[in-house]
Amino acid sequence: MDSPQILQFVDEAVYTNTGKRLNNLQRKIISGILKRQRYADVAETHDYSSQHVKKASHELLQMLSEVFGEQVKKSNLESVIERQINQNINLGNNTTIKNSSHISYINNCSNSSTPTPDISQPEIPDLQEESKNQTKIETIDKLRQFGLSDEQIAEALDLPLEQVKQVDLED
Repeated sequence: MDSPQILQFVDEAVYTNTGKRLNNLQRKIISGILKRQRYADVAETHDYSSQHVKKASHELLQMLSEVFGEQVKKSNLESVIERQINQNINLGNNTTIKNSSHISYINNCSNSSTPTPDISQPEIPDLQEESKNQTKIETIDKLRQFGLSDEQIAEALDLPLEQVKQVDLED
């Protein structure tokens, strides 16, 4: 998962929990931490004082600790975000990816229950199955953007690993 996607995920989580968006400095701090930069480097790169960046970082990490429900430090920010993204993927019947604050990123299935077939109407299982598979295939790229491996995607979508890997070859 690249930095803009991570920042979007964190921004949505913060917004859902606080009603506020990340400001420019907070975004720069997160990006800097993920690039293994020191606070002094972030400050110098973006023309802030080192003390200002350090204070803003402390406040940001406290806020993220509250948002994610676990202690967030400079040393564990990346793993906390990764864990939150992976932990908040709920691939049940609704194929939904969400965070603990119920931010919905993907919802490809409108009905979570399987309808009981009506005997009076002819059933078209091939078309229904093909539609379900197409939805799963379209979801693969999105899940890759969230940093999931092909093995995790195959398991979550109940698809053969080779089919998941094949989607990469078709693009």
